Amino acid sequence: MCTRVIWPDAAGAVLVGRNMDFHKDLMTNLWTQPRGISRDDGVQGELTWTSKYGSVIAAAFDIISVDGINEEGLAGHVLWLAESTYGERDASRPALSQAIWLQYFLDNFANVAEAVQWVQDTNVQVIQMPDPTGGNPPTIHLALDDAGGDSAIIEYIDGKPHVYHDRSYHVMTNSPTYDQQIQLLGRWEGLGGDQPLPGDTEAEHRFARAAYYAGRLPQPAGKVEAIASMFSVIRNAAQPFREPDPGKPDASQTIWQTVTDLTNKRYVFESTTRPNIVWVDLDDLDLTAGAPQLKLDLQSKLSVDGGIAGNVGGQFTDEGPMSFLSFALLEQLEKSEVPR
Repeated sequence: MCTRVIWPDAAGAVLVGRNMDFHKDLMTNLWTQPRGISRDDGVQGELTWTSKYGSVIAAAFDIISVDGINEEGLAGHVLWLAESTYGERDASRPALSQAIWLQYFLDNFANVAEAVQWVQDTNVQVIQMPDPTGGNPPTIHLALDDAGGDSAIIEYIDGKPHVYHDRSYHVMTNSPTYDQQIQLLGRWEGLGGDQPLPGDTEAEHRFARAAYYAGRLPQPAGKVEAIASMFSVIRNAAQPFREPDPGKPDASQTIWQTVTDLTNKRYVFESTTRPNIVWVDLDDLDLTAGAPQLKLDLQSKLSVDGGIAGNVGGQFTDEGPMSFLSFALLEQLEKSEVPR
């Protein structure tokens, strides 16, 4: 599920698009995350930090950041990888819960190289979280990209981080693991091989189509055309609404899409069930230390007749801070009678 594509030379800008494919509504809203927020790892609270950079994120169920960009132009994208295995907790290593994993990078790093160096220096362990909605625990990997056009994919196999860091890694989907995806890419016509470009929704085939079309984008006349061009590529890799194929319960429809201009700090969101496009420019937001965390309630605003569209930077509201899922929060939920 999911596809991510980088366009590193869009008339002087770096753009990234992604599809979020999932089998149920993630109740996604947008949030601002200003500088100066104190956080912990969501596991045992041993790793703590104060956010250096403000960001705008898309959150699932208002408990996990799954996509977003910070004010330095570093962006991140959570995708599904069935092969992910995180291992038993190793107390000798710093840890991050899956819910706060992406946010840690947006809070602390200005570019991909800094983030990759930290992973390699710390051997940080990602801890799998139970699904509070009753589904299967997530198995995810993470893509990072920045305004300089750099790219990295981080996957956890047997509890260890496998980092694929190269400016040429423009595309990412799902299974198999990234090293195998790169090898498979060369089979297709126009990408080094002689097999016809595939048209179905298998992850490796979406990978091929996204790579093929992203590599053939014409130079845009401006920012709006660049965003529209990137949408055309990720829509080609999108998955239509459908019942899961037999034996493939993880094959899921695209529920929303984003295009992010990492150079000009514009974040664009489109729901496929309420298909109005909205965007926000980070320069229009107050991300200074002490500013409140603001929420754009897409669940209600996109559902009303006509919905909302266009620049929505002024429509974020203060509804209290976002609570990232943590083991401490799960314990509170277990003790309470709040339905989950």
